[in-house]
Formats: sequence, structure tokens, C-alpha cells
Amino acid sequence: MKLDAPWLFDPATRAVCDALTAEGHRLWFVGGCVRNALLGREVSDLDLTTDAAPERIIALARTAGLKSVPTGIDHGTVTVIAEGRPFEVTTLRRDVDTDGRHATVAFTDDLAQDAARRDFTMNALYAAPDGTVEDPLGGLPDAKAGHVRFVGDPERRITEDYLRILRFFRFTAWYGAPALGIDRDGLAACAAWADGLDGLSAERVTAEMLKLLAAPDPAPALAAMGTSGVLMRVLTGAAPDVLTVLVHLEQEAGLAPKPLRRLAALGGDTDRLRLSKAQAKRLEALSTDPAPAAEMGYRLGAEVAIDKLAILAASLGQPVDPEDIAQARMGATQTLPVTAADFMPTLKGPALGQALRAAEAAWIASGFSLDREALIHGG
Repeated sequence: MKLDAPWLFDPATRAVCDALTAEGHRLWFVGGCVRNALLGREVSDLDLTTDAAPERIIALARTAGLKSVPTGIDHGTVTVIAEGRPFEVTTLRRDVDTDGRHATVAFTDDLAQDAARRDFTMNALYAAPDGTVEDPLGGLPDAKAGHVRFVGDPERRITEDYLRILRFFRFTAWYGAPALGIDRDGLAACAAWADGLDGLSAERVTAEMLKLLAAPDPAPALAAMGTSGVLMRVLTGAAPDVLTVLVHLEQEAGLAPKPLRRLAALGGDTDRLRLSKAQAKRLEALSTDPAPAAEMGYRLGAEVAIDKLAILAASLGQPVDPEDIAQARMGATQTLPVTAADFMPTLKGPALGQALRAAEAAWIASGFSLDREALIHGG
């Protein structure tokens, strides 16, 4: 079988392939780019592997006039840049020792050894520069069937890197066939070793959870996380039931998936996560008490207000009211027609703040209809 993906023939891609095979070394595209191309899905990053040692990768790139950056040279990874595009190139390798978070590796020239250290069979797919696909572990049938299956023994793969527990659910959400269901052996291994998640960094856990929540329908995978005891390790008190309804309502209302909206719907303690300041602020806003749609639009902005409306509807098991969405958008366009200066110098201090709040409340209650003069003079 051969790939016929457009990125194979891109000038930057060809420049990297030509450079790294110029002196007889072998080179393959690997992992997500091959998997997604075979499944007809979008390909973003191009990762490659080669039998050339890292120092040779750098030398070959230099000879071809390409820039290289030793981004992870101890683990065999060099980023080669062609026409401004980065290509991550990693020497074929095998694991020598693992501790559940990191691996000590040795370089090899054996494709099968490299494949054996990967997480899932559908990620152990390779393609030569001419597009010829190599499938040393039978990952292609799994990819096409939507069977997310660990390479070899699931427990061994997990204890090499406990993040693979979360990756198992993330890949199930993105690539698993609903009719096939979740892989039982993989699920049992995840349940058995769930306490290994406690040793992972908050950054790694957060990245995986947000990627999972971005899937078109992450609800079945999250439900399995809940029954296996994995979800409580990362979001104590989370309730997947509301998320199941939310995904359905999003599809009905034409709302694009948003990881933070879904995270808010899950609820639970987010202390295990490391969110950015902007993400934490958005999540806090989504967790405030609900108000009329127009008022939420005014106070929170249209996007956050609509997200809150969707979460509220899901919690009540009701559809999102299109009129509420319209009201939220309308409210977001409103600007309070008075400022503190309008009440000065007559009022100051706490009395000034109280008057401004009262004017705002009256203005909102009027449906944003009261004008400046009416608000200054008490309506």
C-alpha cells in the first residue's frame, strides 16, 4: 500500500527527505501523519524516524543547507527546518529503562524494535518517502476498524508511561468506533494502574484532558473513565452524565465543541489541572450563578453566556432556547449609559458605588431601555 497524501510532495517535505536519505540512510514518516492520511483525516504535524544517529541527522541537514535544532537530542530527536517549516526527526530507538514518566533509550536500526515501544498499534504505522506503508504490528486494520489497542501487553505499556492511561481514553474518543466499544484489556489495565496518574505533572494531565474534551463526542470515553476509577484521579467529583447531554445539545444548537465548556459541565475539583490564567478565568465565569440570558451576555460576553446557557440546559435536560442565545448576543452589545462621573460631585465613596450599582440594576431590569437622564434622576 502507498500513501498519496499531498504533503508527501510538498517542496519542504521533499527537501528534508532528500537531505536525510542522501547518503543511504533510511527514513520514514511515522505515527499520526501516517495514521490520519490513511483514514482521510487532517494532518497537522509531520514526524519522521530514521536509522541515522542524531549527529548524522544534523550533519546531513547542514550539508543540504537546512537548519537543525537539537530539541531532544538525548532521546534522538532533532528538528529540521525547511522553508520555515519544522520537521521532528527521531532516530529509531528502543526503551532500555522506564519509570512511569520518562524512558532511557538506546538507538537501533530495527523498525520493529521502534514500533514495539509505541503506545497503540494505530500509531505504529510508517511510510517511506515514496509513500510505501509499513505496518510491523498490524496497526492498519485496527486504525480502519476504530480499535484503539495497546501495543503488546497493556499493563507493560502503561507502567512505562502512566500518561498512556489518559491517551488511551483520548484516542478512544477521537478514533474509536462507537459500535466496537472500548478495548476491554486496555480498560482493565487503565483501571488497575490508575494510581500511577498521581505521579504525573499537572501540565501533562491538563494537556491530555483538554485534547480529549475537544473530541467531537468525548462522553463515552469519559463515562468509561468514570467507571474505571480514572476520572476521579484527575477530576474528583466530576459527573459525566451532564456532559453526555451537553454534547447532544451542542450538535442540535450548532455549537462548536469547546473543551472548557465541557470541563465546566463535568464539574469536579480542577486542582489537579494546571490551567492558564485565561482558561482559569473562563472556567470561573462559567461556574458563576446563572442569570437572565441578556444580563449574562452583558456581564460575561456572548461566548461565555452562550456556553453557560448550554450547560444549564444540559443540566436540566432541556434544549437550548434559540431566543436565549439571541438575548445573550444582544446583551453583549450593550453599554451602561452612565459612569461614576455622572453622580459626582454630589455623591462620593460608598454612596457613589451604591448609586452606580442601583442605576445598572435598573437599566438591566428595563431591558437596557432607560437612558442616561432617566438613570441619573432615578428613572
